[in-house]
Amino acid sequence: MANLEIREANDADKFRVLKFCKNTFSWGDYVEHVWNFWLSEGHLFLGQKPHPVGICHAFYSDDQIWIEGIRIDSSFRRQNIASELVKHAESVGVAKNLSFSYMLIDTENSISISMANSLGYQIFETWNFYSIEPKINPNHHVSFEKPPDLTSRSHYVKSWRWLPFDDVTLNLLYDQNRIVTSSASTENSVAILTDSEHFSKTLIVTLFSGSNESTSGILSFLQDYGLNRSYERVQILTKEKLPDFDSLESRISFHLMKKSLV
Repeated sequence: MANLEIREANDADKFRVLKFCKNTFSWGDYVEHVWNFWLSEGHLFLGQKPHPVGICHAFYSDDQIWIEGIRIDSSFRRQNIASELVKHAESVGVAKNLSFSYMLIDTENSISISMANSLGYQIFETWNFYSIEPKINPNHHVSFEKPPDLTSRSHYVKSWRWLPFDDVTLNLLYDQNRIVTSSASTENSVAILTDSEHFSKTLIVTLFSGSNESTSGILSFLQDYGLNRSYERVQILTKEKLPDFDSLESRISFHLMKKSLV
């Protein structure tokens, strides 16, 4: 794109970028809270014309790219800046010989979905975001174990990044007592517990629901675990629709978008 330069962001860009990010959502934005983390990880790409007009962060792991934090100054939208930032992030992944790129988009965000489609991304899975209040709830029977069928699952969520399962990851999660199984029925439910790397006292849970009964056992455990471990927020990501449960709140749904780079 003419007159658009893409480079790595630096500390000096923070003020200008946060200025056009502050009203991204009705409640504001989270970029100010993760900016330093993204800078330290690298691959925080910035588009300028000649001052900053857009950003996109990319996280490269295993055989995939995770695209996140696409933000465009409202005065420069509809100029394909987001597309150029994503393509730049992809080019780095191709140079690293990675095979896939993923991003997460609100199911109601038709403009971003259209942009992703135009770049070759397709809906891979749809995930639901729930929150639940930490509180005393001893009514659960769970175990910390490694179910053999987890290898058939594609991803788990860590700090709002969908990362692929592999044997090393599963063994590490198991050794850290981060895999919880509820066997309240013949259809087990399994939860992966991870701490947010960006927000304190926040538990992020990937939930694979087998049945309402076993899922309720997991939810009871999460309430009790959250309170005992002094978490202020328990965030649950799942592909299933969860049953009605005390203090469980459905927040939003997302499409996990996927693109092959090979």
